[in-house]
Amino acid sequence: MDSPFIYDKYVTGRNFIGRKEDCNILANLLAQGEQIVIYEPPKSGKMSLIQQTLFNMRLRGQQFLIGHFSLLNIRSLSSFLTRMGTTLLRTVASTSTEYKDLITRHLDGTHFVFDQREFSDHDRIVSMNWDVDDNDISSMLMLPWKLAAEKKQSIILMMDEFQNLDQTGEGERVYKAMEKVFSQMQGQQGPRCSFILYGSCLNAMKNIFEERRFFYRLVDRVQLHPVDAKEAVEYFVKGFLSGGKVVERDLLLGAFRLFRGNLWYMNHFISICDSLSKGYIVEATLLDALDIIISIHEPRFMATMNNLTTFQVSLLKAILDGHTKFSAADVIANYSLNSSANVKRLKDALIKKEIVSFNERDEPELIDPLFEYWVRKFYFEMK
Repeated sequence: MDSPFIYDKYVTGRNFIGRKEDCNILANLLAQGEQIVIYEPPKSGKMSLIQQTLFNMRLRGQQFLIGHFSLLNIRSLSSFLTRMGTTLLRTVASTSTEYKDLITRHLDGTHFVFDQREFSDHDRIVSMNWDVDDNDISSMLMLPWKLAAEKKQSIILMMDEFQNLDQTGEGERVYKAMEKVFSQMQGQQGPRCSFILYGSCLNAMKNIFEERRFFYRLVDRVQLHPVDAKEAVEYFVKGFLSGGKVVERDLLLGAFRLFRGNLWYMNHFISICDSLSKGYIVEATLLDALDIIISIHEPRFMATMNNLTTFQVSLLKAILDGHTKFSAADVIANYSLNSSANVKRLKDALIKKEIVSFNERDEPELIDPLFEYWVRKFYFEMK
């Protein structure tokens, strides 16, 4: 029997918990052809939300084409553009003849070509025969609208780890071109195209969309709201019952709070509990499972701490001690932070390393809940 505790892939249907309102918001925006941005911590449910929303839209009879690609290993502008083009053409066509025809008609006057050898050797539909220019960028960004009009069907294009465009050194160039295209295509009649730009580097995405303010009023941010604790606990209780096992709800609630409602961690943790037990699940089983999940992630946590300077470790300790005014004289003295100027540099470093995020009130929170537990208990040995 398949386990109900899924953590190795996105979930939909009966395994999708909560966030019905988030799904409705995303579905309404997509139906109107709006551009979407989603940025949340890693493994917080972004892909599950998107896939559940698309599943719901199909059930309601809505028709659309979907393209999806990741920018995880993108390090050049040409790689981004050719991957985007390859994804789009694969969405609407299936043969080399069709690919070549679409490139000839819709990317005429650009440096994009169909190279039969690249296609045969690397499965790359779109290649380049020269350096990228501004016309190449704008033409590729307009391509989904052209294809939607030709196929008479809306297109949803999903770009995963969008913040990695900055790694190309040409991020701002692309953002400005995208802004121009998004503005030009607002309110377009007929088949539409919606971009879903999402990423798991929370601070890097905030830097693009909030601090540098790209895409202002051109994209709608969809935020993931916390999953109701009672609903999540009931889901896990039923999952155990389906395997003939029983657990106290209060124990699961405690675990849910420890993981701050992160369902990826919860499903991983609960699946370990499930493998350790045969009948009634007691507190000792949960503690054993906690030790196991920590041992799995501990090398990653150790590497994170080893990558911090002594000053950065000191600021992290001040955060865990509950301080928020790090430039106060007593905090600087007690944690050996040197000066308020150094505090600013330390905060920026922890933000860039995606360890801590600050809200609009400049209050800090560690992004990873299990890392926070580990660093409190095992690194700083706090009670």
